[in-house]
Amino acid sequence: MRSLPFALIAGVAAALAPVVHKTQTSRRSRSSVRARAAHRATVAAADYSPKKAFFFPGQGAQSVGMAGELCEECPAAKALFDQASEILGYDLLDVCVNGPAEKLNSTEVSQPAIYVSSLAALEKMKSTEEGQALIDSVDVCAGLSLGEYTALTFAGAIAFEDGVKLVKLRGESMQAAADAVPSGMASVIGLAADKVDELCAKASADCGGEPVQIANYLCNGNYAVSGSIPAIDKVAEIAKPEFKARMVVKLAVAGAFHTDFMAPAAEALTAGLKDTPISTPKIPVISNVNVEAHTDADSIRATLAKQLTSPVRWETTMTTLLEKGLESSTEVGPGKVISGIMKRIDKKAVCENFTV
Repeated sequence: MRSLPFALIAGVAAALAPVVHKTQTSRRSRSSVRARAAHRATVAAADYSPKKAFFFPGQGAQSVGMAGELCEECPAAKALFDQASEILGYDLLDVCVNGPAEKLNSTEVSQPAIYVSSLAALEKMKSTEEGQALIDSVDVCAGLSLGEYTALTFAGAIAFEDGVKLVKLRGESMQAAADAVPSGMASVIGLAADKVDELCAKASADCGGEPVQIANYLCNGNYAVSGSIPAIDKVAEIAKPEFKARMVVKLAVAGAFHTDFMAPAAEALTAGLKDTPISTPKIPVISNVNVEAHTDADSIRATLAKQLTSPVRWETTMTTLLEKGLESSTEVGPGKVISGIMKRIDKKAVCENFTV
């Protein structure tokens, strides 16, 4: 093959140089724009001053019979259930209304059920001027564990259909991780967080190092712990006689949520999140993992995956919002768990319910 003369090569390079420079400059410009946008979002997220919040419940809020009357009264709510059923491959509303409880309470069903029920409640709220005005007044939101997905959907970061697919994947992956290695959870009542940490350390030591830790920081005197079955049994055994806990209640859940037991589920969820379109939230959505407002799509993906193996810092979320000036809030969806927790944190706090 005959080589080209150096002069010709140099001439071509010179001719192309402005194009290359323009392309590189354009790329740098786009990168700079994205960086500035991410910086602005981060600053805005850090500087938010909340007045009105929506809170969305997590797994455990479900009950047989929920959403039935809601869907009879509100066609838009029923339409959400129809959309979700198409994605899930079964009649979600029928399970919510008629059970059986064993099916509704399963991890892979309860998560879509609570997600859709909470958003269906919002559809009913939108149907009145007063309800729409309440929605328009909300300037911050958060969700307890699973409820974080509902909050991100409300804030416009995740589309409804994508959210259904994600919580379906999340529930199925968590169930699979729980089935692979037996584990469990228990609620410890009547101890401060540092004492529950001591309790977990003692239970683990007594079981030869079996893992157990706080998984849900709900409010002072109410913390859920997750760990191996022997360690959970040991927590239940020694909490009252050795640490003076008021009570310990073993939870009817599939496994040790929000610990490393869920690492396989986090891997599966990471893959699902990678292919999910995510936008910057229109209002601050507070993360369970770090109690900071979500900013860009990549950080949302990373934080949602990390949430499965990290403790839920709900108590700090509530106290932070109150310290920042939160005036009132509404729990939207099944149950009244969050409003009850808020009252335990601050008796003067206003947290109403809009339930299904």
